[in-house]
Amino acid sequence: MDEPVRLVCGISGIKELNPMQKQALEKGLLTGQNMVVAAPTASGKTLLAEISAVDIIRKGKKAVYIVPLRALASEKYEEMKKKYSSLGIRVGVSTGDMDSADHWLSDKDLIIITSEKLDSLLRHGLGWMNEIGLVIADEIHLLDSPDRGPTLEVVLTRLRQFADPRILALSATINNYMELADWLDAVAVKSDYRPVKLYRGVALDSSIKFHPEKTITLNPDIPTVRGIISDTLKLSKQALVFIGTRRNAESAAEKLCSVTEAALTPAERNILSKTAKAVENVLEHPTKQCRRLAECVRKGSAFHHAGLTNKQRKLIEEAFKSGAVKTICATPTLAAGINLPAYRTVVRDLKRFSSFKGMDWISVLEIEQMMGRAGRPKYDTEGQAILVARNEPEAEYIWENYIMGETEKIYSKLSVEPVLRMHVLSLIASGVAPTKQKLFDFFSKTFYAHQYKDLSNLNANLEKVIEMLKEFGFVRSGDGNTDNSGPFKSALALSSDQALGPTRIGKRVSELYIDPLTANLLIRRLEKAGASAPDSIKCFTFLHMISDTIDMMPLMNIRKSDYEYLNDAVLMHGRYILDKIPDEWDMEYDRFLRAVKTACLFQEWADEKGEDAILNKFGVTPGELRGRLERADWLLYAAQELGLLLNHMSMLRHIRKTRIRLRYGIREELVPLVKLKGIGRVKARKLYNSGLKTVSSLKNTPLHELEKAVGAATARKVKEQVEKDTAQVKYPSQTDVYDRSTQKTLE
Repeated sequence: MDEPVRLVCGISGIKELNPMQKQALEKGLLTGQNMVVAAPTASGKTLLAEISAVDIIRKGKKAVYIVPLRALASEKYEEMKKKYSSLGIRVGVSTGDMDSADHWLSDKDLIIITSEKLDSLLRHGLGWMNEIGLVIADEIHLLDSPDRGPTLEVVLTRLRQFADPRILALSATINNYMELADWLDAVAVKSDYRPVKLYRGVALDSSIKFHPEKTITLNPDIPTVRGIISDTLKLSKQALVFIGTRRNAESAAEKLCSVTEAALTPAERNILSKTAKAVENVLEHPTKQCRRLAECVRKGSAFHHAGLTNKQRKLIEEAFKSGAVKTICATPTLAAGINLPAYRTVVRDLKRFSSFKGMDWISVLEIEQMMGRAGRPKYDTEGQAILVARNEPEAEYIWENYIMGETEKIYSKLSVEPVLRMHVLSLIASGVAPTKQKLFDFFSKTFYAHQYKDLSNLNANLEKVIEMLKEFGFVRSGDGNTDNSGPFKSALALSSDQALGPTRIGKRVSELYIDPLTANLLIRRLEKAGASAPDSIKCFTFLHMISDTIDMMPLMNIRKSDYEYLNDAVLMHGRYILDKIPDEWDMEYDRFLRAVKTACLFQEWADEKGEDAILNKFGVTPGELRGRLERADWLLYAAQELGLLLNHMSMLRHIRKTRIRLRYGIREELVPLVKLKGIGRVKARKLYNSGLKTVSSLKNTPLHELEKAVGAATARKVKEQVEKDTAQVKYPSQTDVYDRSTQKTLE
């Protein structure tokens, strides 16, 4: 047995490799060639990644492990650090700040990272690129994703062109895995092996028909999903139920409470009581969603979706892993997220609404991902994946397409213009494409080019994007047609008519990792703001500005009940909006109102409205709110950086103040107080209402008076800071950890 295999298997407690893993070794896993492994979920692909990483690190090179989601990166980091620190392997993780080169990663041997963050590092100049000996591309079938696929494709193309590391691509079973292997000049390993046998079935009324052949009869007196969960609990097992929407997932979890509660032991009830209390009190003031979730958890059921806070999701996952929570009703995002297997997975909703097709069947590949969560290695000898049909014709369709059918081919999504804008600017700004021909050559090496051969459509789109970037002043060429005066003047010497180079502002836009359309809008609005009267610039000015960008998409939908208050908001804030307000009959008016609604959401948070009030008025859950606030903070930071570069100095103070207000959720008068460590929106308001409105007033106030407002522990910390006179105003920077997991962390 090779030394890396022996080490990894020993640490992992594995005595013998499975057939898929043996096949990978026989085909050259450790011989230095690229490899694509197409195998089912839970088949042991991660072990191959670990063996390869240990092997390359022992040879003095770095291993980069690309994962699709931040949550997966965090989970993978904790797992790898725990397992391999004893071997002296230094593990690092990087997923956040997109305006940092993260030089500290140069000291790490194994780097867990998302494709977006790796793309960002490449834009800032990756000093250790040539030290990379191995790139592990997990879930590479996500090349098919319009959101994440193009970035992963560009990153892999760029690394292969300039660093030439070994590529280990891990994929679910896809139809065209050989095409993927050909693109990567890789050996292909295809296997249907799974350590836990998987039965795939279709449930119709009270009967479940499986492949391999097996039939289960449920209680005919209760609904199908409830019957499946009831049967699962009789076996002392757990189940995941995939539901199409957040609202329906919550409703389904509540309906299952009557089934799960009866199966709880006294010890489990005690665990769930504590978990429910923690779930309910994650926020300073619990929302109705918090209370709803807590009530489900007390009864052994839970729902899981992006509308929850990170802390709530982790609490649920931990309770499920402990066996106390019996079932989780989740939206499909969980299938591509953390490792949370169960004995049974139930897919209730097999259709999804699309703006192009209306209600349409979910892809076989995505359903495979959900079904792959069934069966827990080390606990179960089998797993069961059950798809729920509504009628006989639907049951036949499901059986033919999902149970017996093959997964679809994956296709590159690289050619669409919105994707190209960011990546073309990045390639030009970082010197990868100093000429138009070099740019075309780069794209000729992508998976898109490998698939479609004819690049005429792609090259035409590239031409359009180049012209757009030149028009924005982000790129200049040697043809003499671009005005590069003023702030857009480039120091780059151009030597031919086909030469391309970034302007100073274009390079900064690329580093800021925002869409060039967004950057152009921010620049034009900042110019207009600088020319406006001072009394026409307010917090709402910048909140609407960022809400009107493509990077804030999707904007909030408008309900009938919204029109009255939105029209009032336009009347109230219209003079502070930097763009011309469309007429009500114009086609752009609806989008304008959606941007206004998004800005109103931010304004209410900055006016110290709580999560419950925001949920009631806007229908925005705490998890979604935090996601939008994080995006807003980034766009305000980008506006601040662009304003600094373009010498709009009068705007910087307003933007920084808006960032602080939005980050902490405070009115303007509290800004001086939140600079103190341990003081957030709630305690700052308590201090202010007690008459302690400035840092100097805190310095002159006796400790016992401070204790009345914020408690003894916080009062002592505040006194230490103000008496040392070290409390300087700290405007948020992108090196700060942006963590809104609870309001209490801001306290």
